[in-house]
Amino acid sequence: MESELPAEMPILVEDVMQLLCSISEERKMKAAFKHSGRGALVTGAVAFVGGLVGGPPGLAVGGAVGGLLGAWMTSGQFRPIPQIIMELPPAEQQKLFNEAAAVVRHLEWTDAVQLTALVLGSEALQERLLAVLVNYVTKELRAEVRYDD
Repeated sequence: MESELPAEMPILVEDVMQLLCSISEERKMKAAFKHSGRGALVTGAVAFVGGLVGGPPGLAVGGAVGGLLGAWMTSGQFRPIPQIIMELPPAEQQKLFNEAAAVVRHLEWTDAVQLTALVLGSEALQERLLAVLVNYVTKELRAEVRYDD
């Protein structure tokens, strides 16, 4: 009986998402989304209501209050990146997977645990995957990344 070369194992999206979650959790990465559109809408709505209720002075007060409220809303709440990754729709996970898979494609593993152990053992691989993740979060999701130490 001849021994066959193992077929190239398919890289699973779930494994790579789990890996990215582990790395970002290890580095305590968080991201905040800027809701500038929502903030502008609130600012305009409060200014409009102020103008209806109080005329020109009400418009000024409404604009000031609306501006403060809008600025507060757009400041963004930081959420853990692992949570954000797991909440991504499948199409977005696939996009992130495509970028990350290029980094780990040459590795051999059987499950997410083994893949994570391999990557955590290599500072160079971690840095490459973190660069992919930060690039994705800032460019595709338009969020700000922060590391909590």
